[in-house]
Amino acid sequence: MAVCIAVIAKENYPLYIQSITTENELKFHYTVHTSLDVVDEKISAMGKALVDQRELYLGLLYPTEDYKVYGYVTNSKVKFVMVADSSNTALRDNEIHSMFQKLHNSYIDVMCNPFYNPGDCIHSRAFDNMVTSMMMQVC
Repeated sequence: MAVCIAVIAKENYPLYIQSITTENELKFHYTVHTSLDVVDEKISAMGKALVDQRELYLGLLYPTEDYKVYGYVTNSKVKFVMVADSSNTALRDNEIHSMFQKLHNSYIDVMCNPFYNPGDCIHSRAFDNMVTSMMMQVC
């Protein structure tokens, strides 16, 4: 199960960060921001071959003792970072990929809102509900 989900803008500032517990919220912010270096390394290592794709699933960015950090980048260079509990061994890579696709589709819905200014923080009840359901989902 995901314990933290973040949407990071092209310029590497957070558009949205949500975590399950508020007591470790600063730790999750740190984990998300340190993962951005790994995301940039993976994008540059893949080169131009995968840049032409419409979406870019990066997979496992790095594991820690307690968590596993996964990444996903859209064609507009918006980054999605998911921190999952490493004790959940039932969570497979294809399930993580489908969770990112659901997150991407919900992000597209936010972007299609005429009252949303691109680059602003995301304040959408539907997006919050989708993220909360993803974090409460036990695989």
